Amino acid sequence: MSSAPRPTPSRVPRLPLAGVLRLGRPSDIWFKPALSVVVAVAPPNLTLLALGRLDLAMYTMAGSLCALYAHNRPYAARARVLAWVVLGMLGGLGVALVTASLTTNTVVLVTVGALLAAAQKTVCDATRVGPPGHVVLAFISSASLFVPQHLGQVPGHLALGAAAGVWAWIVGMAPGLVRPHGPERRATAHALNAAAAYAQSPGDARARAAGAAAVHAAWQSLLSTGARSAPRRALERLVVRAEVALAAPADTDSERLRGLARDLSGTGPVPRTDGLGDAADELLGVEAALAIGERPLRDRLGPLAPIALRTAVGCALAGYVSLALGVGRPYWALVTAASLYQANVTLTWSRGVQRVVGNLVGVLAFAALVPLAHVGGAALVLCCLALNFGAEAVIGRNYWLGSVCVTPMALLITEFARAQQPAELMTDRVVDTLVGALVGLVAAIAVTNRRAGDRIEDALSAVERAREHADGLVAAERPGPGALESARRGLAAAVVDLRAAADAAAGEWWQRALPEERVMRAEQAGHRTLAATVRRQGLHGREGAQA
Repeated sequence: MSSAPRPTPSRVPRLPLAGVLRLGRPSDIWFKPALSVVVAVAPPNLTLLALGRLDLAMYTMAGSLCALYAHNRPYAARARVLAWVVLGMLGGLGVALVTASLTTNTVVLVTVGALLAAAQKTVCDATRVGPPGHVVLAFISSASLFVPQHLGQVPGHLALGAAAGVWAWIVGMAPGLVRPHGPERRATAHALNAAAAYAQSPGDARARAAGAAAVHAAWQSLLSTGARSAPRRALERLVVRAEVALAAPADTDSERLRGLARDLSGTGPVPRTDGLGDAADELLGVEAALAIGERPLRDRLGPLAPIALRTAVGCALAGYVSLALGVGRPYWALVTAASLYQANVTLTWSRGVQRVVGNLVGVLAFAALVPLAHVGGAALVLCCLALNFGAEAVIGRNYWLGSVCVTPMALLITEFARAQQPAELMTDRVVDTLVGALVGLVAAIAVTNRRAGDRIEDALSAVERAREHADGLVAAERPGPGALESARRGLAAAVVDLRAAADAAAGEWWQRALPEERVMRAEQAGHRTLAATVRRQGLHGREGAQA
């Protein structure tokens, strides 16, 4: 007589403290968003200062801060993404301003702010817009909800935001005049360096996964640029070279790959790589890959429903608790909660620790800066510009370090309309930070994400289907033109998605036991098939000697 199967226990991962505040390496392009935001913010703010209307800076800041986005996108794609970011920012601002003009009920305002934050989080995650993702959008819309407003003023305030947004778009696109293929070159260099790291430690599964992800990201960058210029074709060959290194690490000269990556810096010509011959277009299969496209947006939104619910519930509860405590700016608690939510509870916890530490240190920085800022309007604007630059310069090293600059900047922005009592501002900010972080984390734990496990099952099935398809083409006598390369690209994307789904589920609470062994076997089989497609295409034989 067989016994009934035991229920699978829910998993409760540990919440880490070690390493949460550790500083990482600065971004390769840390100075680009830092300079861009200063150039985007300075002219509107200085113009308002000259006109004696710094009270309108909230609306121009909405458009100016769009310059923070899309620095990793090729310029053809960046033009579209930045335009959508500006429209999204204006949409959230418009909803907030209209709501503020129709009601002063703080509960209603907090509720609308929470719903906006959830919508912004979901859309940014689904479209992979970031960094900085939804946090800047949520900050602007939430703060605007609590600015006194008349309905007749809304069009003019939106016009200010739109004008600043157009300027931010120009600022974001301007570097393309000097280095038109800069983002693609950086993505390709990252793929080469990741492949070199795997070649130096071929038994490291994490290094292999990182290399596959970097190569996949490089292809996404190249395939989003439209016209295939000569420099882009040369970059495609370098990405193929990185793929060859992942398939045959023992035959790879890692220093040569790192040298090619270094050659991609600056504005010099793209280094050439030989060995693909006249069949390059068929082997690269770019047209076939372009025809695949991305999944429809609605399919990407579905798995994000639990995260959206967490954001809405956490932001609303944080705002309500702040109201109950009598804090005058409940949107700070709301935005603190909104900033926490990451792919899973463990990452959300880490972001919460970083946010609290950064904000508390930032409050102390505000206390030191406020005497200087109170010298006059010009000093106030210059302090905010310096903090804008500092935040973007260091936030890539760790979120808490960027928050040290963001916090005093947010406090100083409240003084654009009128001078505030520093002690009151600092007290409200500390209370709202603690409330937002605590309530936001409780909501993340309470609102479970059972779909994380389902995503792993779906990703495993996708890898199996893609692998079987690729294996069939490898065994075929004469695969169709571009078919093998298209299958290789599809399998690579499926393997990367599987690793992302497994990592997200591993940090989630209340999950059934994860199929870690199945995931490992699927990844290994997928990488073996990827290597087989490289050998079948002859890329190893042609490029192996060059690597």
